[in-house]
Amino acid sequence: MEAVFREERGRLLASLVRRFGDLDLAEEVTSEAVEAALVHWPVEGVPARPGAWLLTTARRKAVDRLRRDQAYAARLAVLQVEAERADPAPPADADGGLPDERLQMFFTCAHPALAAEDRTALTLRCLAGLTTPEVARAFLVPPATMAQRIVRAKRKIREARIPFRVPGADELPERLPGVLQVVYSVFTEGYAASSGPRLQRLDLAEEAIGLARILRRLLPAEREVAGLLALMLLIHARRDARTGPDGELVLLDDQDRGRWDRSMIEEGQGLVVRALTGGPPGPYGVQAAIAALHDEAADLDTTDWPQVVALYDVLLALTASPVVALNRAVAVAMRDGPQAGLTLLDDLAGEQQLRGHHPYPAARGDLLHRLGRLPEAAAAYREALDLAGTEPERAHLRRRLDAVLPPGPDGGSGS
Repeated sequence: MEAVFREERGRLLASLVRRFGDLDLAEEVTSEAVEAALVHWPVEGVPARPGAWLLTTARRKAVDRLRRDQAYAARLAVLQVEAERADPAPPADADGGLPDERLQMFFTCAHPALAAEDRTALTLRCLAGLTTPEVARAFLVPPATMAQRIVRAKRKIREARIPFRVPGADELPERLPGVLQVVYSVFTEGYAASSGPRLQRLDLAEEAIGLARILRRLLPAEREVAGLLALMLLIHARRDARTGPDGELVLLDDQDRGRWDRSMIEEGQGLVVRALTGGPPGPYGVQAAIAALHDEAADLDTTDWPQVVALYDVLLALTASPVVALNRAVAVAMRDGPQAGLTLLDDLAGEQQLRGHHPYPAARGDLLHRLGRLPEAAAAYREALDLAGTEPERAHLRRRLDAVLPPGPDGGSGS
């Protein structure tokens, strides 16, 4: 029953929002329909079409509520008319069908009028089906704070008359990157938590992959959707090897590649081909191609570093991101040696985006260590240690720091 609720909730909520135009009402009657199922299904059995049962029950409860509150019903009707007049829905598909309602919810939750943090929170709440406390845990904030954030996003949707619809074909190229960024932000927090005792939040990473699978089914012609799903699968395939028995961080070169999920890698590789075929590559497709090169290699030394650097060159031309430049510098160090990589890293020292980003001083520390410049490496590791958010990352950096400090009672980091 729990699996059914999680699978059907997003579709149910989206259908109700499309019918009634009010997210709060849709959430309330969705919850009431689930409560009714918990009463009836254990006695009567799970129906053959549980989604249809839940939708019929929720619609009935919504109609009953609107009949009881005529003023509320009238206000909703006025809002729907105003929204349709200001921003009419695009025409139906060529075959007469309408797009899946969940796609409308994706674009509503990721509307550019909402703050970035609100978009991600609302997507997790409405489409991934996480409870407000679960979303709060994902962002490491109190549930009350997250509840306020979600209420603020809903209020913005209502006050700004943000329509519950899929953008027209002329708007899609502009709006789709925002949707993909929201999904990837969810995955990133799951892959490398921003703080806390654990390196990974596997539940969040898997929720993001589930959201991307929905997008892939709904937008099969969009190559960057395929690229995003490929990227997440190829990275998530390494999940079991990224931490040791006690949760400690295991770097790529030390991972047991036999523990990587080969079926997930094969699926990701197929999607990379789709993402890079039929036109100029997009950022997610290029990143997925880089991840595929790592997953295909037998070990770090046999990785095709010239090809990795070439792909980073393409990615840098697409995004001009200091974080991409950092990753490219590390790849150059693997291709051309630590001094070549360090020179590129030092050129990034003034980038504001890398201040507070602990992988930057950590990468400098590693290259300085390889060059035998141990006092400078120690300083870089200390800087990274001050910035790292999770305990596994901090423990790893303490070990790195200890390795470059001279032996003796005053030399160690105290780890």
